[in-house]
Amino acid sequence: MRFGVNFRSEPVPAFAVRHNGVVVAYLNRCAHVAMELDWQPGEFFEPGAEFLMCATHGALYDPATGACRGGACMGHGGLRALTVVEREGMVFWVPDAQARPTG
Repeated sequence: MRFGVNFRSEPVPAFAVRHNGVVVAYLNRCAHVAMELDWQPGEFFEPGAEFLMCATHGALYDPATGACRGGACMGHGGLRALTVVEREGMVFWVPDAQARPTG
């Protein structure tokens, strides 16, 4: 699922995915170059569904942590995580000091 946040006062796309039964969320920005990751809107996993993959340069990220696992992101860090909680089947994003709601 895609959604928007204000990150450091700049509107930035973000996304949440479920992997191994756990929901995680990240800014939708590759650590290599600030490009959106998704292949198609809302499609973030590489064909084997083991890693999140940047559609532009093929950087691979661990879905559980956002850490770079290979490709163009090596040496550039990982994805910026966002806090999410799941209650009664609903997923909620929890803003922080740098990532605030849009609008």
